[in-house]
Order: sequence, then structure tokens, then C-alpha cells
Amino acid sequence: MTALSADVVRHVAELTKIHLTAAEIERFADQLSAVLAYADQLQEIDTDHIPVTAAAPLYNVMRADEVQPSLPLADVLANAPDHDGHAFRVHAVLVD
Repeated sequence: MTALSADVVRHVAELTKIHLTAAEIERFADQLSAVLAYADQLQEIDTDHIPVTAAAPLYNVMRADEVQPSLPLADVLANAPDHDGHAFRVHAVLVD
């Protein structure tokens, strides 16, 4: 595994809209490179003899969906900061 460059960290920060200083970019490049190197090291472990479900039993923990009546509209809108009779009124969210 080659070390992540500052350009890669800068690109990921830009994609996630996170502002990083030059010092943070260098620090994260080193730290993320170490994490990826460790992940590569874990890939070398032979796990062919371990069953896929050895770590945890495989079962659904979700309950079945049940149709139930919805709340009355007045109750739904009771705590809304602003509403228009039958709908929530919110400020527009615009992203560059």
C-alpha cells in the first residue's frame, strides 16, 4: 500500500465539504495511510476455515410491519414551529 498523498486527502475533504488546514491535511494523510496499511495487513489473514456467521447469529431483529392508524393532523402539527394548515412550513435550504 502506498501512502496517501496530500492531494488525495484534499480531494476527499473537498468532496465532503470539510475545510482542512495544511497541517491537518498532512496529519490525515499519515493517519489514513496507516489505517489503510493495517487493513491491507488484515487481508493477509486466512479466514477460509471460519464460517461466515461465526461472529454473530444471523437473524432478523426487526419486527414485522403493522398497519396502524396515523396521528390526527392537529397532533402532528401541534409542535411545528410554523405550518400552513395542513403542511409543515420550512425555510428553503440552498447549497452551492
